[in-house]
Amino acid sequence: MKQIKVQLQLKDITEINAGYSFRGKIPEVEGSSIVVVQMKDVSVVNGIDWSHCIGTELTGKKAPDWLQATDILVAARGNHYYAVQVGESAWVEQQQAVAAPHFFVVRIIRQDVLPEYLTWLLNQNPCQKFLEQNSEGSMAKSIRRSVLEATPIAVPPLAKQQAIIGIAKAFKQEQQLVEQLLRNGEQLMTTIATDLLSQKIKH
Repeated sequence: MKQIKVQLQLKDITEINAGYSFRGKIPEVEGSSIVVVQMKDVSVVNGIDWSHCIGTELTGKKAPDWLQATDILVAARGNHYYAVQVGESAWVEQQQAVAAPHFFVVRIIRQDVLPEYLTWLLNQNPCQKFLEQNSEGSMAKSIRRSVLEATPIAVPPLAKQQAIIGIAKAFKQEQQLVEQLLRNGEQLMTTIATDLLSQKIKH
């Protein structure tokens, strides 16, 4: 008898909520013990840049659901619905953090799913293609929570998840190295051009 493979959806292994809903514009409060993660603070390669996250005060009616290290933020708007893990660095200065409303906060509810693996999977082409195909809007595209919840998910054994995480980390380090080399090359070219032009002006 053939074994029937059950297709999992993201909602089967996680709880998904929208980011914190502020009243109007997100206020910036210097020295606040609360920080907010906005889309400008996040990239797929480098994750969350906590040094750029502003301090704020919570102006909404809803009680905050503070971000946890294992939470995953998924961009709800744009052409790329990237995922980043919150990670431990949020609490270096004993601050509490919330996500801006343009993110979905994905919280794993199963012990056999690693957040690093799920973050990697959500950023891969099959998941991204599913989200893009089910997005709404013409100019400013976005996805509904129900679409994210329905994203097809595979959960391999933990050993395989850990192996995939190792490969993904090595690839990420290579990406960061290449980006640094490109920046160094651009700076070198700029320096050479500046020196040449300054010499021409002197003569």
